[in-house]
Amino acid sequence: MKSLLYFILICGFLNSCKSSQSLDNTSKSEKVNTIKNDTVSIANNDLEYELIIIEPGYNVWLKTKAKPAGYYEQNFLEIRNKLYIDAWNNRVLNPLNYPSGLYETQIFYDPSIDYGYEVNYKLYNYFIYFQLTYKQQLTSYIPRI
Repeated sequence: MKSLLYFILICGFLNSCKSSQSLDNTSKSEKVNTIKNDTVSIANNDLEYELIIIEPGYNVWLKTKAKPAGYYEQNFLEIRNKLYIDAWNNRVLNPLNYPSGLYETQIFYDPSIDYGYEVNYKLYNYFIYFQLTYKQQLTSYIPRI
């Protein structure tokens, strides 16, 4: 009788491990899809730069709430991006003064390089999204859509 009880407990334990394992595999694939969907990557091998934005919800926000491409002039975007990047990098270099986890890496942006409209548009809108989402104000300009 004891051996039958042990056998049933072992089978139940193995069965429960197997079922949780398949659930974990499903959730991992869903996480991978979420990460892929929330990643914006723009690269230009000629200029040797790459812009990667990994932020949950940014793509949806960009498509639904941001001003459409062409709304701003490239010159406007470049000027604002330079200001936002200077403020961002200042916060990266002073981690004790700003919320941890928000400003982790510096952004290297050379204003003398023409990155093109798409990069400047997506970068500018990321800064707007970031400020609205995390209730941060990088410059004296109030972020708005």
